[in-house]
Amino acid sequence: MTYELSWLGRIADVDRDEWNRLADPLKTPFLEWDWLNNLERSGSAIPQEGWLPSHLVARRSGQLVAAAPLYIKGHSYGEFVFDHQWADLSHRMGIEYYPKLVGMTPFTPAEGYQFLLDPAEDAVLVTQMLLQEIDRFCDRHQLSGSHFLFVDPQWRSLVESIDNPIVWKHHSYIWSSQNYQTFDEYLAGFNANQRRNIKRERKSIGNSGLVFKTWTGDQIPQAYFSKIYDFYSSTCDKFWGGSKYLTRQFFVNLAHEFADRVVLFTAHLDDDDRHPLALSFCVHKGDRLYGRYWGCQREIDNLHFNACYYEPIAWAIDRGVQIFDPGAGGQHKCRRGFPATPNYSLHRFCHPKFDRILRVYIDEINQYEQAQIDAINQDLPFTQKPPELSND
Repeated sequence: MTYELSWLGRIADVDRDEWNRLADPLKTPFLEWDWLNNLERSGSAIPQEGWLPSHLVARRSGQLVAAAPLYIKGHSYGEFVFDHQWADLSHRMGIEYYPKLVGMTPFTPAEGYQFLLDPAEDAVLVTQMLLQEIDRFCDRHQLSGSHFLFVDPQWRSLVESIDNPIVWKHHSYIWSSQNYQTFDEYLAGFNANQRRNIKRERKSIGNSGLVFKTWTGDQIPQAYFSKIYDFYSSTCDKFWGGSKYLTRQFFVNLAHEFADRVVLFTAHLDDDDRHPLALSFCVHKGDRLYGRYWGCQREIDNLHFNACYYEPIAWAIDRGVQIFDPGAGGQHKCRRGFPATPNYSLHRFCHPKFDRILRVYIDEINQYEQAQIDAINQDLPFTQKPPELSND
């Protein structure tokens, strides 16, 4: 078989339908053409912000059969896999850590990254071919190595079967449905104290005069897409020192290019649809729901828990969603039904000495991470231990 490999400077250089023929069957929505293209054309994931799109595609007889969304990075911001200590070690060894090549959906700490592969192709052969081309690309451009973040579990196994990457364990907080039919069934799994606490947190919203509404697809008022940015920006200013990765245009573009995946949970006073007091922005595909951003105009007790956890969980149960990833950080999530769950990144370094050093210590690092996961989950407020969500 003869394959034609090429490197592209933007997703827009691939036809949308061609790309989505490979991306649509995946569980993750974040490798679809509309999401990735919007990140680039909205001015969010662009070279000026430290994300240089360098996507690898493979064609056979003119047809797209594989693609790897990749970015050359001069820093580690917006990745949510915190390799700054690795960069510091590299610097002390006199080895340049940046630039590096990163495979992920920018600013999206949600499991699911993988190469897009035509199921008619030999997955092992094509994946090996892409990895070898990535090695040549790193060598040609003097990149320190390649990093694949928040990888899909099955794809991780595939890569490990044909390559020998450094596998680094991390954790997220993930809710999984136990085939709940109602919100009360979800509550029944908690111990009595936490069950009362959640009921009290939900009841407090009604007592404050707030009404929650859910919006999906073409039901979403057009004006809300710009409002998402306002809430996102406000939260960034409050908690992240004003660091904002996404532009207003990114959210505005969603109205025309990705609205069928968007779910908004809004809180209102006096049933006023025009002026939501709080907003939680989620993305839905198949049996998966992903919490991305939220914000509020006024601090109200338990508003965050309801907007970001309880309302999405109730919606997920009603629609048979099996997995809800509420977003990065926050150990308070486990108190509300989100156990710590492993996720993984894969790393391949060009410098042999640096690679050897990390391989010596990665098992110890991963054992420490697993100990953290176990400690967090020891304190889960359930009447019995929930099913394992391990991706091992």
